[in-house]
Amino acid sequence: MNVKSLLKKRLNRSWTVDILLFVLLTGVAAFMSLPLIYTINRAFMPLNEIFAFPPKFIVSNPTFKNFKDLVGIFSDSWVPFSRYVFNTFFIAISGTFGHVIIASAAAYVLAKVKFSFNKPLFALVVMSLMFTPYVTQVPNYMTISYLGMLDTYWAILLPAFGSTLGLYLMKQFMEQIPDALIEAAKIDGATEYRIYWQIVMPIVKPAWMTLIIFSLQSLWTNGSVTSHKYIYSEQLRTVDAVFGQIASGGIARTGPVAAVTLLMMSVPIAVFIFTQSRVIQTMSTSGLKE
Repeated sequence: MNVKSLLKKRLNRSWTVDILLFVLLTGVAAFMSLPLIYTINRAFMPLNEIFAFPPKFIVSNPTFKNFKDLVGIFSDSWVPFSRYVFNTFFIAISGTFGHVIIASAAAYVLAKVKFSFNKPLFALVVMSLMFTPYVTQVPNYMTISYLGMLDTYWAILLPAFGSTLGLYLMKQFMEQIPDALIEAAKIDGATEYRIYWQIVMPIVKPAWMTLIIFSLQSLWTNGSVTSHKYIYSEQLRTVDAVFGQIASGGIARTGPVAAVTLLMMSVPIAVFIFTQSRVIQTMSTSGLKE
């Protein structure tokens, strides 16, 4: 379908349908944004508004006391809050970068390099997607313990590098690249590494940008699940792991918990908004002409 047919199809649609679609999508977007709006308002609510009945959705007397109390809680800790923040950013960024590179390199081999066990290996990758993280906890712990990586950053980074979801996603995208393009690059003298890095990776940019969203969000919000099992040193824990310690302080810490919730949500949302525009733009402009 060419551009003229798309424009003709677009012009044939009535303005009434456009208005109805706009109203419908606006209502859906407003409804889906309610949890985010409530979280933002709750972070600035004083305790009397947080425990008000009926519950208040919009804050009446906004205050920064919840954030001040949060700073006070961490000021009494022997591990500074900046250390938790560093651990969170380091694990999220390093794990995401390593996962994208390893998954894309392995996907290129499975998708474009012919060898004997190609299909059986990919079948194992697909089969591994059916197992939940709870099933693999014991094998992961035994492997990390055998490698001597307990109570280190590698206890979280290594499982993140080996996640098969990114491998499956990248392989499915790379299979859509014509073999003729890769063969032409080889004729011109390009090496496998150059083909992978300078030809294949730019074409599958929507895939690895989407993978960045999934991986970063998973490591940012679920780091505490892994750190509680594999990391015992307080100076190596993440902000999300400390979130549970703050919440265990009772109702007196409801305000700081609301502030931490907003802080933990802000980074994944910002990354999603930034990468989403890139994904949409790339998917609309990176097609290959026949």
